[in-house]
Amino acid sequence: MAHRHVSAGCAVLTVLGALVLTGLPTAAAVEPPAPTPAPSAAETLGANSLSPVVLRALERDLRLTETQARTRLVNEAEAGTRAGRLQNALGKRFAGAWVSGATSADLTVATTDAADSPAIEAGGARAVVVKTPLKDLRKAKRKLDRSVTGKALDTPVRYIDVRTNRVTVQATSRAAADALVKAAGVDSALVDVKVSADRPRALYDIRGGDAFYIDGTARCSIGFGVTKGDQQGFATAGHCGKAGATTTGYNQVAQGTFQASVFPGQDMAWVGVNSDWTATPAVKGEGDQDVLTAGSVQALTGAAVCRSGSTTGWHCGTIEQHDTSVNYAEGTVNGVTRTTVCAEPGDSGGSYISGVQAQGVTSGGSGDCTSGGTTFYQPINPVLSTYGLTLRTSTSESGTSAPEDGQQGSWAAGRVYEVGARVTVDGVTYECLQSHQAQAAWQPALAPGLWQRV
Repeated sequence: MAHRHVSAGCAVLTVLGALVLTGLPTAAAVEPPAPTPAPSAAETLGANSLSPVVLRALERDLRLTETQARTRLVNEAEAGTRAGRLQNALGKRFAGAWVSGATSADLTVATTDAADSPAIEAGGARAVVVKTPLKDLRKAKRKLDRSVTGKALDTPVRYIDVRTNRVTVQATSRAAADALVKAAGVDSALVDVKVSADRPRALYDIRGGDAFYIDGTARCSIGFGVTKGDQQGFATAGHCGKAGATTTGYNQVAQGTFQASVFPGQDMAWVGVNSDWTATPAVKGEGDQDVLTAGSVQALTGAAVCRSGSTTGWHCGTIEQHDTSVNYAEGTVNGVTRTTVCAEPGDSGGSYISGVQAQGVTSGGSGDCTSGGTTFYQPINPVLSTYGLTLRTSTSESGTSAPEDGQQGSWAAGRVYEVGARVTVDGVTYECLQSHQAQAAWQPALAPGLWQRV
């Protein structure tokens, strides 16, 4: 419910291709200089220079030592690159990837063909052979989503669990789940049912995590600072306000206007601010300390993630599943990510960050930060691509704009790329390994953690 009262006031194995130089003159008397080593994925994505605020929260919420927390984030950065390489190599046989263990030292990649196991293991992952490819699970989930009628609060959540190779339906009763599966015409062997009384709700109620107020009444939280051309602003949840709604900041000073908003269906919006406000890469961490966002590389299932919100502050947990569908009283929202991080009303729209990589904005959930709960976030990359926004980061140039639609297969800073996307730069073709918004410092040749030469 919305608050209606406004108050005043680690080394990890990485498989790299070798470049072979041929045709060198035999008369060359001087040894060529050794090539500069390519930066590791952890170096590229900033996982080697972590905020103490992130580390302390991981220690507290995941019960880790500082060394374990630091090692975990480095491992997760490297695992994302290896998983992307294997996903591109396996193609239609790929059935998901996830990390596990206190320090995320174990990367698992699932395939439908046992013959892939040696290649997966050579790529630094544990191989699991399953029956159903990811594309078939996605097809089954789409059928379930299309069969949901009305508010459907008796079957509020549906997601693909890559670890079980099933589509999970969370329902208030087994009968309700069975009825949905039957109506969708989905093979019940592909579906697991989780019976739970939880009924997720949208968490109504500029630095990421700071409060803002909508039309002088409801309160939400800022997600991430963004720009669109010369216009500065921030991303937040769509259910926080409709296009045209006005906002004031945490200090009750006039702030901006909702430029666009979608809810339900998705849960995304962005607010353009006036000249009194400046978008920054900062997210409010524990003790009012800033955590600086370095990019938007999507973390794997099982990875650690932290959330900042204006009601409950800074909390951490893990990513449970991507591409989840959830029914709120207002309608269905698709494509959100399910997590173990707690949240409460007023935290809506706030930041989710993995290490230094932006993940999304708080949508809704169940439970609270006393007894624990489940939350869902709207991934940030679709927000950026839908609205043509550029994430404000600690490494990006001020004023860099998201590109206009350009030539297919071209690379440009500000464009969002998904795993498997191909671009050609200076006559060389690269394949994307991890979903992200491109930055000038992340050109394919300079970012082997994000791009693979093909």
